Amino acid sequence: MKKLVSLVLALVMALSMMSFAAADEEPFVISVMLPDFYTDVEFVKEGNPILDYIQEQTGVKLDIQFQANSSYGDILATTLADANSMPMLISFTGRDNTFIQNVPAFWDLTEYVKDAENYPELACEAAQKVYANTAVDGKVYGIFRSRANPRAGIYYRSDIAAKVGITKEPETVAELTELATALAGYSEDTYALNMIGNYTAGTISIITVAMGAPNTWGVDENNNIYSAHEHPAYLKGLTWLRDLYAIGGIAPDFVTRTSSDWDNYERTGNCFMRFDCNDNAHRQQEWFEANEGVTEQIFEEIGGLINDEGNICVWPQNAGYAGLVAVTKTVSEEDLPKVLKFLDWCNSADGQIVLNSGLEGVTYWIWEDGCSHAYPEEFKGDSEEAQAKQKEYTDRNVTLQGSLNQLHMGTSGDKLLAGTHTPLRDEYTANNNYYRDFVVFNPCLTLTSETYLAFGSTLDTMLSDADVQYIAGEIDEDELKAVWEQWAEEGGEQIKAEYTAAYQATLD
Repeated sequence: MKKLVSLVLALVMALSMMSFAAADEEPFVISVMLPDFYTDVEFVKEGNPILDYIQEQTGVKLDIQFQANSSYGDILATTLADANSMPMLISFTGRDNTFIQNVPAFWDLTEYVKDAENYPELACEAAQKVYANTAVDGKVYGIFRSRANPRAGIYYRSDIAAKVGITKEPETVAELTELATALAGYSEDTYALNMIGNYTAGTISIITVAMGAPNTWGVDENNNIYSAHEHPAYLKGLTWLRDLYAIGGIAPDFVTRTSSDWDNYERTGNCFMRFDCNDNAHRQQEWFEANEGVTEQIFEEIGGLINDEGNICVWPQNAGYAGLVAVTKTVSEEDLPKVLKFLDWCNSADGQIVLNSGLEGVTYWIWEDGCSHAYPEEFKGDSEEAQAKQKEYTDRNVTLQGSLNQLHMGTSGDKLLAGTHTPLRDEYTANNNYYRDFVVFNPCLTLTSETYLAFGSTLDTMLSDADVQYIAGEIDEDELKAVWEQWAEEGGEQIKAEYTAAYQATLD
């Protein structure tokens, strides 16, 4: 370990000084709030070589406030309630009601993200369409966090599937049902679908859209807006989950399960399938290889399914982005260009690599295969000693890197290191390229409904609570539809009317 520390210090001292701040200036401190996926790991701040490198290159000293992802929404609401103590940068996981309602607290960046001369990464031409998808009343209030559109999907343990007689990757919803039913019967203390209480929306959206329902809102033949739950396929998707729960295919305590342990339910063999980001498939595969000695591919991913109508419909999870980084007005107008210059660097190749991988020879190593790896090539292998060293480096990397990748944006495209090419990684890339043509977008993404701004969160919760209760068998179909009627009476119909007017205005 002493040799490792010496190596780190030597590398840090050798790094070039290319800051866009003057060498004799004090570092410019930028406070930032990010979601944290490693709450059980102490993130090393003082003397952290990655943060030191960022300061050397940019003149910026980061003051990071990591908040547990499982409770990020609640903490965000509390933070936004005090305009004077907000951090300078806040990462939002989505362009939701909370973000829209608080745009007066953020800088309008509309003209800045068109200024390619001063901010070439932020203002590149390819980013402009995505900025348009983030706009609120036509104005840009955040730097988007780029994502592949058809990223969401389904992945499962193919080795367990084979044990229950399923060896063919599902191509249709009917075949998915066959797979899920078989996995549900694997054993009494395991479950087919890894579903959690604080992210039921993703699971529900993937299956209901696959069945043919719209993404949140739909447009009928008369260009009128309607809610997704009003489409017959939505109830069909909910019933699919309800039926799976009834046969023991979803854990009875799924409502209290959280994203903090989402991965662990698969890693401990508790669940075998997940509706989520398909890039988790290769991450889970690689975790099993590194920690359980797995040598064969045990995960498979599904990009899209043919539904009963013969269509392929994919829930995109995003519209070219997954959240935004907002600049709050605790930043003075004078300092705003400095903050934007830093964000521009974050989107450069150097910035993206540092935020996602860290430093070469510190948290990643380039092997002879030309790809980056989490430990030196000398420790490659399956021996007990090699695996111990691999784990030592992997664990240590987390303490240095933490959840810094949550500041990754990629406005000008991903410029990341080449990772290991595996069948699952290549399949993920191929699926993203192929299924983008089958993505179902939300037509109201950038439209405004005053009623939704005022009551949307309450009405959304009304619907989502009823969805979960229906899936768990706590209410029946009639009771579910009674909630839908209540939703319509308490503001749903008015929201539809306002969205319809806004949507039809875009057609003129």
